[in-house]
Amino acid sequence: MGVVGALLGPEAEALVRLRAAAWWLRREVAADDEHWAFAYSMLHRVSRSFAIVIQQLGPDLRNAVCVFYLVLRALDTVEDDTSIPTEIKVPILQEFHRHIYNHDWHFSCGTKDCKILMDKFHYVLTAFLELGSGYQEAIEEITRRMGAGMAKFICKEVETVDDYDEYCHYVAGLVGIGLSRLFHAAGLEDLAPESLSNSMGLFLQKVNITRDYLEDINEIPKSRMFWPREIWSKYVDKLEDLKYENNSVKAVKCLNEMMTNGLTARIINETNSMADVYAAFYEFSSLLAEKIDDNDPNASLTRKRVNAIKETCKSSGLLKRRGYDLDRPKRNPAMIMMLLLLLVAIFLGALYRR
Repeated sequence: MGVVGALLGPEAEALVRLRAAAWWLRREVAADDEHWAFAYSMLHRVSRSFAIVIQQLGPDLRNAVCVFYLVLRALDTVEDDTSIPTEIKVPILQEFHRHIYNHDWHFSCGTKDCKILMDKFHYVLTAFLELGSGYQEAIEEITRRMGAGMAKFICKEVETVDDYDEYCHYVAGLVGIGLSRLFHAAGLEDLAPESLSNSMGLFLQKVNITRDYLEDINEIPKSRMFWPREIWSKYVDKLEDLKYENNSVKAVKCLNEMMTNGLTARIINETNSMADVYAAFYEFSSLLAEKIDDNDPNASLTRKRVNAIKETCKSSGLLKRRGYDLDRPKRNPAMIMMLLLLLVAIFLGALYRR
């Protein structure tokens, strides 16, 4: 353990090492081809936390994941731009997987860093065309499926919970499936079941949609609404009514139901290789359980799902092997540090996404 680790702990030392590796990677790429320099520079600008993570991959897979992220970010930029007329947006989304083979194609839209990405998208396409065929095919497939799903929901509201799950599959579940395909193309793993990758994506996307309510509802020139009517209509007549202070009690109850829905994701059932991950989920679930309001209409269902997560952690047998006290869980420093780093990563991701 180095000086940083001795002073702040191993998690802080790992973060410093990641930052240092990111700096060296930018120097290495900057000396390479212009299109790769643009790709990695843009990756750091639109998602710094993600850029820090992928630098741990080998060069070929790292390049593929970098391009994969930027292609999907460009696709997402088209979907997010509410100023684009539907009759123009839908065909672009449906044909995006073909455009990525055309070095000269670009479509100007978006704002800030995303606009730069779209205006200079030919650099990303040049990088894409240098990837191995296995990587290209995986990126093309996911882009096709995601573009088709986005186009579908441009013309359709999220009415039911099933619609909600389907939308989250298109915009996030497919990301996990695509990453699995890229790792498979690199020869590093067998293809994971799509249900596993999809569940991970649904969990993360539902967190984002729930968190971004106010930003989406206030979007100019047209609001974007991804909360399912099946849930919010139990509490208010119009989704935007939840932002008003006089509806704060109803808003909290609706928010609790949205979060309870997110807990249906099976992510915890598949984390059976790291004892500390089980301990972290057990600890976090215990914190959630303590905050459940018995007067909330979803209290019983929330408690049931939180307890299911805790039971999965306990049944793994890894908590006791790790020395975790199930009867009297304590707030350990490593857990607190991990949660802080997670919050920092989420904050940076949100900050640099704009």
